[in-house]
Parts: sequence; C-alpha cells; structure tokens
Amino acid sequence: MKHLIGQFIKFGVVGIVAFFINWALMNVLLWIHCSAVFASTIGFIISLIYNYVASMEHVFQHRDDMPRWMEMVVFVISSVIGLFINDLIIWFFTSSLFLGSAATLNHARYELFSNLGMLVATVIVAIWNFLVRKILLDKPAPGHENDNTLAHRLGVWSLHHTPKNWA
Repeated sequence: MKHLIGQFIKFGVVGIVAFFINWALMNVLLWIHCSAVFASTIGFIISLIYNYVASMEHVFQHRDDMPRWMEMVVFVISSVIGLFINDLIIWFFTSSLFLGSAATLNHARYELFSNLGMLVATVIVAIWNFLVRKILLDKPAPGHENDNTLAHRLGVWSLHHTPKNWA
C-alpha cells in the first residue's frame, strides 16, 4: 500500500507539470481566439508527450513481459480515449453551458468556462490514465505476478508477435 501511495504522489507531481503545460498552451491559443476544443487538444497532445516520458521514467516500471512497442500502443489508445473525454467535457462547458454565439460576444466568459471545463476534465482523465497505466503498464510487485491478467496476456502475445529485427 505504501508503494501505491508513493506511486500516486509521483503520478500527481508529473500530472501537475503536464497540467500547467496544457493549461498554458490552451490559454495562449484561447487568447488568439482559437476554439476551446482545438486549444485544449493541442495543449493535451503536447503535455501528453511530457507525461509519457516522465510517467514511464519516474512513476511506473516497465513490464518485463511486454515489449516497448506494445507499451506505446496501450499508452496511445488510452490517451486517445482520454483526449476524447477531455474534449467532450470542454465542449460541454463551452457549448452546452454557454449559449450559442455569446462566446464571440464575451470572450472572457468563454475563457473562464474553458478553464473550468479543463479543470474537471483533468481530474477525470487523470483518474482514467492512472488506472489504465497501473493495470496494463506497471510491473507487478515481486510475488504478485499473475499469468492470468490482461496485462500479462497482452504482453506475452505482443512478445510472440514482435518482429525479430525489433527485439
């Protein structure tokens, strides 16, 4: 349990840095009047690159039974789902709560709703990312290896299907 708490704290620190990267990029793009969903998507993608490198370096340990290419596939698929959740929430905050063309008439209010949506989306997507990465990408603790887990089966399958020149 102590390891899990420490891991979650490290994940939080990495997430806070990624959040500020995302937030800064989104607000710069909002300042030049890009749409909130576009601005958030760009910020999300750039912060995601940092998040992957930092998470796999400082938070999660590489599974011995999974090649790096499969780790990247799992990361990309879970991140695309996270991006969809993020964009849906920001769209909801800027389109559903914000009536029609008012966004062009009151840019400050549009930015406020964009940022509120980003805060909500960040919490939900962070939980999603932690769970997926913990379950599918993190090396199990010694003595807790289980050959019946989805992560192990996916790793073994991908090891058998890795081209010889990639290994």
